[in-house]
Order: sequence, then C-alpha cells, then structure tokens
Amino acid sequence: MDLANLNAFIAVAEARSFSVAGERLFLTQPAVSKRIAALEQQLDTRLFDRIGRDVSLTEAGLALLPRAYRIRHELDDTRRALTNLSGQTSGRLSLATSHHIGLHRLPPLLRAFTQQFPQVALDIQFMDSEVAYDEVLHGRVELAVITLAPQTHLPIAATQIWDDPLDFVVAPEHPLAKLREVSLKDISNHPAVFPGENTFTHHIARRLFAAEGLTPNVAMSTNYLETIKMMVSIGLAWSVLPRTMLDEQVVGLQLENIRIDRQLGYIVHTERTLSNAAKAFMALLEREPGAG
Repeated sequence: MDLANLNAFIAVAEARSFSVAGERLFLTQPAVSKRIAALEQQLDTRLFDRIGRDVSLTEAGLALLPRAYRIRHELDDTRRALTNLSGQTSGRLSLATSHHIGLHRLPPLLRAFTQQFPQVALDIQFMDSEVAYDEVLHGRVELAVITLAPQTHLPIAATQIWDDPLDFVVAPEHPLAKLREVSLKDISNHPAVFPGENTFTHHIARRLFAAEGLTPNVAMSTNYLETIKMMVSIGLAWSVLPRTMLDEQVVGLQLENIRIDRQLGYIVHTERTLSNAAKAFMALLEREPGAG
C-alpha cells in the first residue's frame, strides 16, 4: 500500500475536504483526487461518498481509517527507532504549543535548542492546548508544550514544568478595582471575558465559582489571552489571566483565601517511540527552574 496515497486518505478523512487536504499536503486538489482514486482502485472499494461539496467516509473508509493511522504510526516509530540508533540528534521534531506558551515561555528554550542541535528541523505548530492534546494522541505531533489538563489519562503522559498562578484582573478604572475587599460574589455581578468553554483554563475558573454556588457572567469569550487582556484593559470586562501578564494596563484583584493556578508542561504518547530530538528537547525543558 503506497504511503503517499494513505496519507492523502487520512488528510481527506480528517478535513472532509479534498481542497483542504491538498493545502495540508502541499498538493493540488486534482493530485489528492488522483491519490485517492489510486488507493480505491488498489483496494477495489470506494472510500468516500461525494455529494456536492460534502465528503464523507463510506463504511469501507471508516474501517480503513484506524488501520491507516496504525500503519502510519508504525512507520513513524520505525523511522525514529532506526534514526535513534545512530546516536545523532537530527531529523524533524514536530512540536505543538499554545500561543501564550510559545510567546512567553519557549523563545529562550528554542534559541538554546537550535544552537545546540542545528541538525534538527523544528516543525512548530501553534494551537489551543486542548487541540494539541488530541494531536499527540493521534500521532500527528511528537511533543506538545501546553496547559496541562487537570487529569491526564494513558496513553498520554504529562510532565509539569511551570506552575502558572492566575489572577482575577480588571482595568485600573474598573469599579471592582476601587473596592478594598473583593469576593467571588462581587466579581460575578460584573461582565466577564473568558477563554472558550473547551479550554482547561475556563474549567479551572468555572469550578472555583461553582464551589461557591455562583455562576460568572460571561459576556464574551476567546481563546487568545492577549486578546482577553486587551478587552480587560479597555474596561469591557474582568477576566482571569496568568500573573506574568499583569502590568499597568490590567491590575489584579485581591481575594482573601482564593488561590487559582494552572500547570504548564509537556505531553507525549507513551506508546510511541520518541526521537532523539524529542528526548533532547524534553531534557532541556526539565532543566527549567522549578520543573517537576
């Protein structure tokens, strides 16, 4: 079975679009269609139903997809295992990270890594932490540096690197900023801008309010912390942000006996062979102050 055709099949199955799959593979849409046709001819079965612009897997396609993943993962593992035998740290390292971590935590580490291992080609993909978790789970990236889930289940293994304290924040002129003592009930009476409901940070904050029988007044949501900070700074709402983002634009509220934080670190798939490059990057992360 031709690997290029199999990769095209996986790309179309995930994107449910021949054109989007072509963009991911840096191929034209006709080239993707040709590869799918070749695979269907080889297997003597139709893999996709095409009705207008809608693309869906046939029963045969649904049966092939998990097997296609396994074949690709086995080949990737074999390639990494053979490369590792040389003892060299080279090749490609596919790394996923969130925008916030990529902007505020990783630059010095990436600089040190590229200087120490110039033979490694870094493939850095920016995405939400929750999406990165799924990318590692399905073997599409080898390593992800993200906001860790409150609980991680096998086959994913998580290693904490940084503790990331969070603060309730408002603009300096916000009514809450003028109160000497602030409670969760006070905060819940004002509009909030939150990370999206699918994010780990959102769930951490929600659980804090739920424990007091309260519901925050979430008026807006976005997954980009820099955008949240901007909306808070102009007085539109309060939010929860990493303490490292506080400056003259946003101020933290003091809540007695309230502590909220999240853990940042990396995740890997325990059943995949890690490349020497991934192991080297993990070792660099674990030398960070406070790691573990």
